[in-house]
Amino acid sequence: MMTLAADIGGTRIKLAVLENNEVLAQDSLDAHSQQGLAPQLPAIAKAFERLCGQIGINRNDCRAVCIAFPSLIDSETGRVLAAYGKYSDAPRLDLPRWAREELALPLVIDNDARLALLGEWRAGAGVGSDDLVMVTLGTGLGTAAVVQGNLLRGRHGQAGVLGGHLTVQMRGTLCTCGNRGCAEAEASTAVLPRLAAEHPQFATSTLQQCGVIDYAAVLQLARRGDACAQALRAKSIETWAALIVNLVHAYDPERVILGGGIMAGEADFLRELKDQVLSHAHTPWGRLQIIRAQLGDTAALIGASLLAKTAASKLQ
Repeated sequence: MMTLAADIGGTRIKLAVLENNEVLAQDSLDAHSQQGLAPQLPAIAKAFERLCGQIGINRNDCRAVCIAFPSLIDSETGRVLAAYGKYSDAPRLDLPRWAREELALPLVIDNDARLALLGEWRAGAGVGSDDLVMVTLGTGLGTAAVVQGNLLRGRHGQAGVLGGHLTVQMRGTLCTCGNRGCAEAEASTAVLPRLAAEHPQFATSTLQQCGVIDYAAVLQLARRGDACAQALRAKSIETWAALIVNLVHAYDPERVILGGGIMAGEADFLRELKDQVLSHAHTPWGRLQIIRAQLGDTAALIGASLLAKTAASKLQ
């Protein structure tokens, strides 16, 4: 069955037409997440029309539109339950109605990290294991878990996906969720420019000359010996390691899958990250696997297609 899928991230909105696990056509849009989701919906609908046209199909050849969204989701009503610094208007939007009226399709929606893990579990780095944790390192920090073959959702839809808001620094940085010291508030692309500007060595750092302060810039300058960049790199690795250890202790996975845009720089941090996790995670049963995601930008899109297929009997 064919589906339309959107992976709505903080920086980019990735869109695709899929048939089962195969991407038939794909595109992306700038997210402009601080402007809210409502202004992006017309562009998303037009992009879906273009993608369908590219492969010579009509929208009604698709069974559903499935959205991977970076927040807590009520899967029964299709509502976004909370905003965490991105798309602040999303909880007020009736997305199922938008899908019906603009696309003439039913909506399936779930958390983006959960759908990325679903994709990796069934078609990527998670194949062969039924005990997994996924961490997406990007604009925010997304997490999800599979425990004994069950993709965790929980009574209120938040089981497994709030890892980015696990506290890793008591009395740490104020997070968009209202807590302090959340992993996402201590080491993610969204907060990196502020963390850099607040660092005491920023005044003498080459980071000042960067038009965009992201992890590509930080990791590159850290290699060159920039003291501020090195400190930011070290803090980020320590934060990500603490997050992963917490997830390992909470969900007892045998494999941790790492995805997200920051993984483009894995050569500059992955070995050290693994060493820190393995030296602190309590796994007397054996050695934890820590591996890179295989599906890249298509993980959540494939997961969305798989979710739509699972939900096909309920779609109207």
